[in-house]
Amino acid sequence: MKKTINIPLGSQHIALLEPVRFSFTCENETIVGVEADVGYVHRGVELACTTTFKFKQVGYVVARVCGLCAIIHSTCYTLAAEELMGQEVPRRASYLRLIANELDRIHSHMLCLAHTAENAGFEALFMRTMKDRELVMEAQEAMTGNRVQFDYVSIGGVNRDITTDIEALIRQRLGLLKEKVGEIKELFENNWSLSLKYKGVGIITAENAYRNSALGPLVRASGIDFDVRNESAYLPYGELGFASVTMSEGDIHARNMVRLLEVFESIRLIESALDGLPEGEIAAKVRGTPEGESYMRVEAPRGECFYYLKASKGQYLDRVRIKTPTFGSVPAMIEALKGANYADAPAIIASFDPCLSCTAR
Repeated sequence: MKKTINIPLGSQHIALLEPVRFSFTCENETIVGVEADVGYVHRGVELACTTTFKFKQVGYVVARVCGLCAIIHSTCYTLAAEELMGQEVPRRASYLRLIANELDRIHSHMLCLAHTAENAGFEALFMRTMKDRELVMEAQEAMTGNRVQFDYVSIGGVNRDITTDIEALIRQRLGLLKEKVGEIKELFENNWSLSLKYKGVGIITAENAYRNSALGPLVRASGIDFDVRNESAYLPYGELGFASVTMSEGDIHARNMVRLLEVFESIRLIESALDGLPEGEIAAKVRGTPEGESYMRVEAPRGECFYYLKASKGQYLDRVRIKTPTFGSVPAMIEALKGANYADAPAIIASFDPCLSCTAR
């Protein structure tokens, strides 16, 4: 006999460290209905960017939208502002921006993988992954001067160059990280309690991914090769031979593996960028003020990050609109939870790597 019960999860839950609330309708252990509420945090970032901070300051403000992908947010805004102004950027600065963005991606993916291990009850791997993540955090600190809020990208270029010593440190840390992530990948591929039991769980088919506009590792784990880095004309991904990572299963295991493989690709991109790093200036002189409308798309760790700007030649922008990947992925998350066992809900949610700091601005 089926028993229907309603179970809340969040907005505070041991397996969900984000201010989002799910309400599950379950028949026995099976989830048959899902409602999501992401409206718990309002910080007024967009309004502040048009009323309190001048356009040259906004890149540093939006870096506070998210601590995990701060550089990617400031990069996306800065590229949009430079398009409005017709601002040229030195090639060396573009390469340095790419390196910083990929370091950001690595540390974000590793945090997601650590929480995935924690939700599976593999506390030892959680601690180990966080320890190994320190290697990329050290590389970021050496390059940008900070571990979290980097304030590295600015209109016209970047704020710090890298020396031969810093380059050597980045290469050394990434070499160690590559070895460590290889060992973590073997665990994700072969450990039953960690990942193999999640094969076939929380599936998003390619059709559902299209219908729900899934983004980032979620859609690539369903076999759809959609990555903004394939289309970027503003950062030199094409010059470095970027190759996106896809899998076809669309389940928790596939999403974990996409992130692991993307860490290797990010390391390769950084090493290639360092090998071909152009000589020259790291910033160009900024002239004029923005005018008109522009939008920009950058691939964040969770998918497409979108910025829209409107300006009328003043020091303050008329409009700043930010669309983050987690917001776009909520419908797909709901679809993945339907039909799953309630006991698997924390692992499914963790495999989406939700970031409500980005979403609730």
